Amino acid sequence: MKQHFVTFLSPGTIFFEETSKPIDSWNIEEAKKMARDIKERHGATPFAFYFTTRARTEKELDSKQVKKSFKYYLGGKVETLAEVKARNLPDERILLSNMECNGWDRIVTNTNSWKVTQPLFADDVVLDWEK
Repeated sequence: MKQHFVTFLSPGTIFFEETSKPIDSWNIEEAKKMARDIKERHGATPFAFYFTTRARTEKELDSKQVKKSFKYYLGGKVETLAEVKARNLPDERILLSNMECNGWDRIVTNTNSWKVTQPLFADDVVLDWEK
């Protein structure tokens, strides 16, 4: 037995708000449609989502995650370490330090609801998104 899920990530106070919903398959367009109906605390809406598949055998009581996708960002501005460094803005010192210390070459900044800046890893995808 197996079931696919899509988990939406929205800005939160300290941690991201997460809402997981069943989905028939890892269908990006269907997940984008579903994202429009997600509203979290303080009016936050999703900035990204990822897929998971959970499965169990007939002999197992609980399912376990057997597969997880990378993140799909619902739009956003992609910037490189070099671009952030070249701006040299005082209010981006912590961002720059985090990028350098963690080896992040690229970031994505999303403003679908509250502003969120995240590292953009090699397999992550920034989708076209209209508010």
